[in-house]
Amino acid sequence: MRIAVIDGQGGGIGKAIVEKLRKSFGEEIEILALGTNALATALMLKAGANEGASGENAIAQNAAKVDVIAGTVAIIVPNSMLGEMTPRAANAVAESPAKKLLIPLNRCNIFMAGMQNEPLPHYIEDLASMLEQMIRSDRNV
Repeated sequence: MRIAVIDGQGGGIGKAIVEKLRKSFGEEIEILALGTNALATALMLKAGANEGASGENAIAQNAAKVDVIAGTVAIIVPNSMLGEMTPRAANAVAESPAKKLLIPLNRCNIFMAGMQNEPLPHYIEDLASMLEQMIRSDRNV
């Protein structure tokens, strides 16, 4: 299974997601780090991603070529991450046929009803659990 982790700005959230996924799944999954900038990509690669690429075009070209996309809700919001997530990149993610595992951080003025305000590590744990369920269901097909 090929998973794209998308992050921008400092790359800390993407790094944490990659570390958790690598710890939980080892080499069972392939992780593609897609950063809106080179710093975010570099941090995700150091955390254990198999390969990485940076920028709008990298995100737009790879969004449809993975099975799962993981990141914060900001990756489907044009001009989020202080403008780093361009409309083209956000549309590519939103329109991708890949399953999306999104962490509901409220930094882009999107609030999700029914969500509990949890610390980031709890959301990353939930993301890994959801991915595990997806992997199991794919194996049973």
